[in-house]
Amino acid sequence: DNKGGVMHDTDGKPLKMKIPMSHAWFNGTPQPFYFPEGHEKASWFKGMAQILHERGFKKEAKLRYECEGFNCAPGATSCCCGRFLFNHPDFVQVESVLETVCCAKGVQVLFLPKFHCELNFIEQCWGCVKWVYHQLPASTKEADLKKNVLEALSSVPLELMRKYTTRSHQFIDAYQKGLDGKQVAWAAKTYHGHNILLPSILQEFDEAQAEATHHRDSVQVSPIHSL
Repeated sequence: DNKGGVMHDTDGKPLKMKIPMSHAWFNGTPQPFYFPEGHEKASWFKGMAQILHERGFKKEAKLRYECEGFNCAPGATSCCCGRFLFNHPDFVQVESVLETVCCAKGVQVLFLPKFHCELNFIEQCWGCVKWVYHQLPASTKEADLKKNVLEALSSVPLELMRKYTTRSHQFIDAYQKGLDGKQVAWAAKTYHGHNILLPSILQEFDEAQAEATHHRDSVQVSPIHSL
């Protein structure tokens, strides 16, 4: 409605509005996805085969619609209409809804790696937010919970975010240099103030391990004599 609320039909189900997809671009020319007014199938979706045919790819337009279960072979680019079309620049470079909305408000969107807390500093920020949230007084009131969430979210200072970013850069650089999990953890602790690691990091790790082994072996244990 005018206030941004969800409108419902007479059966109580939310009303939905079909929003057509914006047109594509090919060779600098817009390409509508729907048949134009006056066509016998006006406003119908053209389908991928027709879109490819209009682009001049008559051979590829005869491919199957899509691979079974959307599981195309790794590296395949022309196994089906869907894969071939989705590799075109205007499909690869299309903006997400999030980018479109944020760009209109002057906000830049940065996509970070998923499910890798070591490589994604925002995961470390979330961890800090959760820790702060659990320190706040418990409550069953929605207003209090909302207040606590906002307070926890605003509790992570920019300086700490930068430290988390530096840590993520360390892990990324370490993995790129061929270190494994144990070596990366050692490097992050040893060079906690550096964005990147020295090229000789593997040699330094081996030397540190050798020194630790030598120190452990040199420890003399006094024999225990029976009384």
